[in-house]
Amino acid sequence: MVRDLDVIAIGNAIVDMIASSDDAFLRQVNIQKGAMELIDSERARFLEEEMVAPVVTCGGSAANTIVGLSNLGAKCGFIGKVKDDRAGKQFKRSMEGLNIIFETPPNTEGEPTAKCLVFVTPDAQRSMNTFLGASTELRPSDISKDLIGHSKILYLEGYLWDPPNAKKAFLEAINIAKATDTKVALSLSDAFCVDRYRSEFLDLVRMHVDILFGNETELLSLYQTKNLNEATGLVQDDCEIVAVTRDSRGSIVIENRRAFEIAATKIDTVIDTTGAGDLYASGFLYGMTRDMDIRQCGRLGGLAASSIITQFGARPEKSLMPLIDRVAASN
Repeated sequence: MVRDLDVIAIGNAIVDMIASSDDAFLRQVNIQKGAMELIDSERARFLEEEMVAPVVTCGGSAANTIVGLSNLGAKCGFIGKVKDDRAGKQFKRSMEGLNIIFETPPNTEGEPTAKCLVFVTPDAQRSMNTFLGASTELRPSDISKDLIGHSKILYLEGYLWDPPNAKKAFLEAINIAKATDTKVALSLSDAFCVDRYRSEFLDLVRMHVDILFGNETELLSLYQTKNLNEATGLVQDDCEIVAVTRDSRGSIVIENRRAFEIAATKIDTVIDTTGAGDLYASGFLYGMTRDMDIRQCGRLGGLAASSIITQFGARPEKSLMPLIDRVAASN
């Protein structure tokens, strides 16, 4: 089979609204700093009214990763559910404008397109409040066997494990990937998500996942330990390729039980950490599709992540392609 797509991602199709805030405001409106919380439509309306001059972009974790990959020059597609409303049309135009295949039929009834209300504090921490809306209605019939079969890698976000219908779609996609020899990559997404579905995630990692992404907190949660060395020792028994991000301490990448530490890129001013993990996955997956070695993949992931945190929002404002040359020059 011809692999004419590099990566196909499946995730929540979300419109992001990002605004500056402070710790006092978070306490006032009962937001847990640095976490992602699922909210209902009433809470979403309330928080949206409290936002001051929000920046509106199309987002969602896996969608951000695909945008980063497209920016690097990869050929990509995205599967996710929106409603045929203003926000849904905005999401579709945004993806197609970036040369990303997005063919999932929109809903004509039911909940509106999903929104994520992000409050960024002066220390660059982001607190996300997500109304999943129409994205929860992704179902197996939305999964494209053709797109997955023609992709080198299927990338899945852990957040998608929350809605029951989406979980079924998630498993359908994995079955198609396994039948077509498409590699399966999974992002753990959030420590609270791992806490909710630990045993199911462990089964996925052990039985189906070829490439695993998670930050240090998520990995510790997955293996219920406070010792990172213990967690990395356990995960390398469960998954062939693993990337563990550690914020300013860089990342640890593992392939075939061999682990390497990747130093972080020094940044003068961090503006917003939204999308850092998503863009790390962009760089790493790009490297995988171009047969870079595991350390090069980790370096490119780190460079992409460091680039995104110098701006507001999770969509790159400039080309990431020069980062590829930086990785090549470092060897």
